[in-house]
Amino acid sequence: MNDSTAAFDLASLVAAHDDVNAYEAVVPPIVQTSLFTFSSYAEMEQTYKGLKVRPTYSRGLNPTVRIFEEKVAAMEGAEDGLAFGSGMAAISSTVITFVKPGDRVVCVRHVYPDAYRLFETLLSRYGVSVTYVDGRDEAAVEAALPGATLFYMESPTSWTMETHDVQSLAAMAKRHGVITAIDNSWASPVFQQPIKLGVDLVLHSASKYLGGHSDVVAGVVVGSKEMIGRIRSGTLPYLGGKLSPFDAWLLIRGLRTLPIRMKAHEAAALHVARRLLDHDAVASVEHPGLGNQLPAGLSGTSGLFSFTFREGAVDIAKFTDALSLFKIGVSWGGHESLVVPAQVVRVQAAGPNSAIDFGVSANMVRLHVGLEGADALWNDLAAAIDSARLA
Repeated sequence: MNDSTAAFDLASLVAAHDDVNAYEAVVPPIVQTSLFTFSSYAEMEQTYKGLKVRPTYSRGLNPTVRIFEEKVAAMEGAEDGLAFGSGMAAISSTVITFVKPGDRVVCVRHVYPDAYRLFETLLSRYGVSVTYVDGRDEAAVEAALPGATLFYMESPTSWTMETHDVQSLAAMAKRHGVITAIDNSWASPVFQQPIKLGVDLVLHSASKYLGGHSDVVAGVVVGSKEMIGRIRSGTLPYLGGKLSPFDAWLLIRGLRTLPIRMKAHEAAALHVARRLLDHDAVASVEHPGLGNQLPAGLSGTSGLFSFTFREGAVDIAKFTDALSLFKIGVSWGGHESLVVPAQVVRVQAAGPNSAIDFGVSANMVRLHVGLEGADALWNDLAAAIDSARLA
C-alpha cells in the first residue's frame, strides 16, 4: 500500500473534540450517562421541536459515541454516520429502513452469513424478496436490478474473497434508481472508500479492524446526511441497538492505529498466502492480492483470506488442532491469528446456511493473519499441515 492511499486525514484520528473536552485531554472523555438534563423549559421545548440539536438520552445521542461516528464518516468521505451495538444491528437497521413489504433486494452471493440469514428469514417473513447474483457478472447484476429497491454488496466477499468492480456496480444501480449499500469491514477505509466510488451507504462491523483489539462488539453505517437521518429517525429509536459510550471510547482508541495495523496485516497475510500457494497440499488460495492487480477502488488487502486443501491431502480436523499461534475462533480483525474450517461451518445448526447454499468447499479453511509475525505464523501452519498429512 502507498501512503497516499490513506486519503483520510490521519490527524483527525487523534484530535480531541473541543465540545466535550473541557480540559484539553489528548483522549476524548467517556460521557458515561444515560440521560442529559435541560437548563430550562425553553431549552427542552426547542430540543423537542427540533430547533436545537443536543443529547437528551444516550440511546439516541451521546457525545462519546458521536465522536466515533464523525471520525468514521470522515475516514470514509461521508457526510454523516451512525453507530450501533453490533455489526448486525447496523445491517438490520439500515436494510429495514429502506425496504417495505413487496420490495426486492439484490444481494451479491457469498455475503456475510448472518446478513444472509437476515435476508432469508426476517425479510422474507415481512414480504421482502431477495435475488442473489455473482457480483463479478455485471450482465447478471444488470438483469437483476430493474424494479429492485436495494442492492447489497460486499467486496471482497466472505470466505471466497471474490472482488467486484464496486464503482461500476454502483453506477449501474444508480441508473436503475436502486439504493446501494456495502459491507466494507474487510478492507476498512484504509484500503477502500466506497462512498467515493458512488455507493450510498457503507457499513462496518466495527468489532473487526476499526476496533482492532477483539474487546468490543459494534457496528457503524455512514452515508449522506439525508440517508443517515432516515435510519436515525426510522429504525434506531425502535430497534434499540445503540452503542455504549465506553465501547465508543474503545473504538476511538482503535482508530488511532488503524492505518499502521492494516499495513502490518496486509504484509503478513501476503507472506503466508504466497507460501501456501506453493505448498503441495494446497489446491488454491483465495486472496485478492495474489492476482496481477487489485480491482479499481481497492488499494490494499487485509489479513483475512481463505485457502483450499487438495482433496484427500490432510485431515482438516487434525490440522486445525495442531495449530498453536492460530487460535480456533470466529470473527477476525484483532491482533490475534484465527482459523475457521469450512467443514465445521457447513454443519452449523443455525440456518439457512450460506456456506452450503453458495457452495463453499468443505476443504476450504479461512485464516485471519494477525500481528504475531509472518515467519512464525507460516511455521505454525507448515508444521500443522505436515502433522495432518494423509497423502
